[in-house]
Amino acid sequence: MAKSQQSYNKSEKEKKKQKKREEKKKKKEERKAGGESTPEFVYVDEFGNLTDTPPDPSKKVEVDPEDIEIGVPKKEESEEEPDFRNEGKVSFFDHSKGFGFIIDNKTGEKYFVHVTGLLDEITENDLVSFELERGPRGMNAIRVSKI
Repeated sequence: MAKSQQSYNKSEKEKKKQKKREEKKKKKEERKAGGESTPEFVYVDEFGNLTDTPPDPSKKVEVDPEDIEIGVPKKEESEEEPDFRNEGKVSFFDHSKGFGFIIDNKTGEKYFVHVTGLLDEITENDLVSFELERGPRGMNAIRVSKI
């Protein structure tokens, strides 16, 4: 006697599928009978909200396309350039090795300076002005000149 090819699991799955189809069909019929309808068009009001009613044409505002600026507005030229230079005192400088350190007058921070960043010849205890640049090991003083 041969066994049936249909197992218990297969028959259960078929029943569930059939039940889902029937529920879907019922919901579809209820929507048709209930008269529930979605609007064909949706409008956006001046505040960005969705509405079913079209906008009032009397409140329409005309915008001249030439008045619309696209991009960043031009920066007004100022007479003074901002000063990014710091002032400090040379605490150490080795001429044979070509490097030294500068202590900032405002913050008291110590910055590394290399001979390639010098504009003038400097020695220890000189008052200098400089700019800062991030280097591989921290902030470095560049464009160093005597005051």
